[in-house]
Amino acid sequence: MLRPATSHSIPLCPLLKPVVSYPCNAVSIRRIAVATATASLSVNLHETLPYGPSLSKGYHPSINPKLLQDNDDSFDEKQFTRVFDISAIRVSADRCFALESQLRGHLLNWPRVRNIARVPGDEIDAQLLKYFKLSDDESLDSLNRRIYGKAEGDGEKLSPVLYRDKLAKTFNSRGYEKFRNLARLSRPKRKTKTETKEVKDHKRSDCYLVEEVVDDQSDGEKGEDQSGLIGDDEYRLGKWKGSTRLLLLDERHAHKSFDELPEAIKACVKGALFELVRCKLTLFYSYWQMNEVLEALLPKHMIVPSSFETVGHIIHLNLRDEHLPYKNLIAKVVLDKNKPKIQTVVNKTDAINNDFRTMQLEVLAGNHSLVTRVVENGLQFHVDLASVYWSSKLATERQRLLTYFTRSDVVCDVFAGVGPLALFAAKNVKYVYANDLNPHAIDYLERNCVLNKLERKIEVFNMDGRRFIDAIFKSQSTRPITQVVMNLPKDAASYLDAFKGIFRDTERSERLTLPTIHVYGFSKAEDPEFDFHERIRIALAEVAFEVKMHKVRLVAPGKWMLCASFVLPERVAFANPISEL
Repeated sequence: MLRPATSHSIPLCPLLKPVVSYPCNAVSIRRIAVATATASLSVNLHETLPYGPSLSKGYHPSINPKLLQDNDDSFDEKQFTRVFDISAIRVSADRCFALESQLRGHLLNWPRVRNIARVPGDEIDAQLLKYFKLSDDESLDSLNRRIYGKAEGDGEKLSPVLYRDKLAKTFNSRGYEKFRNLARLSRPKRKTKTETKEVKDHKRSDCYLVEEVVDDQSDGEKGEDQSGLIGDDEYRLGKWKGSTRLLLLDERHAHKSFDELPEAIKACVKGALFELVRCKLTLFYSYWQMNEVLEALLPKHMIVPSSFETVGHIIHLNLRDEHLPYKNLIAKVVLDKNKPKIQTVVNKTDAINNDFRTMQLEVLAGNHSLVTRVVENGLQFHVDLASVYWSSKLATERQRLLTYFTRSDVVCDVFAGVGPLALFAAKNVKYVYANDLNPHAIDYLERNCVLNKLERKIEVFNMDGRRFIDAIFKSQSTRPITQVVMNLPKDAASYLDAFKGIFRDTERSERLTLPTIHVYGFSKAEDPEFDFHERIRIALAEVAFEVKMHKVRLVAPGKWMLCASFVLPERVAFANPISEL
């Protein structure tokens, strides 16, 4: 299969070529179990497992699959379906969990696939089923409704009021079939975790399916050796009495007879009634994790995108140039694998180069709403990524900085944004002054203050950073400021000259407390801490003071974000600009 170099026609990777299936006799398929996907977001995108499920293993159910849709930016999810031939041990339901513990090392043990598969419809023996048919139109679906309150194909459950009305109309000599939530019908409906889980399970697609392979050959024809069946003839397939379960064996035992199985399996089932059956395990598109799908879609030697930032219902990608021809495919996979929480996938198209620190974003998949709600450590923030700046990666740094604050502190946040640090500080300190140049950020900051009921402890300003520093320290109505935060890594160090002579009109006394300044910056030097320290000394024109450095994170290869904390030097605070000239 040819791979494109610069063309936008995107074929699938050879991993998606269907593998030729094993020849088998005429069989009929019986559905056994279906489960929903519970894939985790934290996956290692570069880890390759030599054992277990893989898109390069198994076979595709169709003979001539169409690998691509007519639109080059989409793909057929059915081409990620893989079928695996496995073996299973059928045992009675009351012994399945004990045997699962004993056979743990010989079972399938695949991620997100249960080792025990249920056989629906065998709760009641076929010979006894006729006694449950009270009318000609009653079927097994009606029996399931009596037992479980719901049968296959019924869809979502009715509301309690509609369900009660439906039961009242279908009342007969047997009484009500099932009257759920009888004691709660008069109470207002509340949204519970159970209901939320049901909604999520309804929206999720099935991730795997276990089917039992049953031979359709007649007794006179030569068929598969059934010597592995243990017990009398009445316990063979279809003659089990009571509920049964299937214990899915390891893939290494897929085509083995009972005599070829390990001795440990034979010892565990010795003396018990069981049956060795052949099954087909089908893994659908929803089963495969994001890295596995992307590895199959992208060219062989291309690095799979491994990091992104989540902001509310939005995933923010930062794709490389080599990924841009495949950006829509990548966004679709990322969206599919993070639903229903994630509804939008965007990509950063340009570096931040404006005064408001807003990012140029392109919506790749999902809805086009960039207004979202972020919950961080108990506080809620309304954010519009199109007009304000937000970084969830700094959540840990914000919590670290809060450890420097006390109950008696008055905090001044020079570049507050929508208030992630100012609001957290307002919960722990005496008072907060928050400022930002972006009017949109100030609008959301005021909303977030009211949303978190902290508007009485925060005063908001919309000014340039240098003017704000000069005004807030010279104002007679403001409280004495003890902590100053300057989180504008690109230019914050250049604003430090605003502190020169900030207290020159104030009388020196022991009561006066000089503020502690926390300033952020970037550095690409070999020694980033020394480089940032020198820039601070040059901005303040002072050398003799102590600076505590902290490496926040590596924002790019060779580029560090740092935080410098120091007490404003007395010589700088009381400097006289005229004498310096």
